[in-house]
Order: sequence, then structure tokens, then C-alpha cells
Amino acid sequence: MRAFINRVLDATGKYNAWDFAFLKVCLVSLGVLLGAYYAKFFLNYTSILWVVFITTYLWIMYRTFFKYLK
Repeated sequence: MRAFINRVLDATGKYNAWDFAFLKVCLVSLGVLLGAYYAKFFLNYTSILWVVFITTYLWIMYRTFFKYLK
């Protein structure tokens, strides 16, 4: 399993801007589909979803601008 993960990480290291754009569109469309099908379920957990979003957003911003940009 570790070898598979390393192969996938090596492959994503070769992504260009278009590849990342398609990845983002794919993930956003999946999120919209899940939100459309399970809207009532997700409305009950909006505070948890906001906490997850803010936490992951801050993590990505830290890693991008403070750790890797040096």
C-alpha cells in the first residue's frame, strides 16, 4: 500500500495547472452533488462543516505560505 501511495504522490507531483483545475472542478462537482442529494442531512451539521472547512483552510494556508514558500 505504501508503494501505491508513493506512486500516486509522484504522479501528482507532475500535475500542471490544467490538471489541478480539473481536480478542483471534479471535487467541487462532487460536493455539489452530495449537497443536493443529502441537503437535509447536511443542514443538521453545518456548524461541524464550518469548523472542518476553517481548520483545513488555515492548514493549507499555513503549509503554502509559511512552510513551503521559504
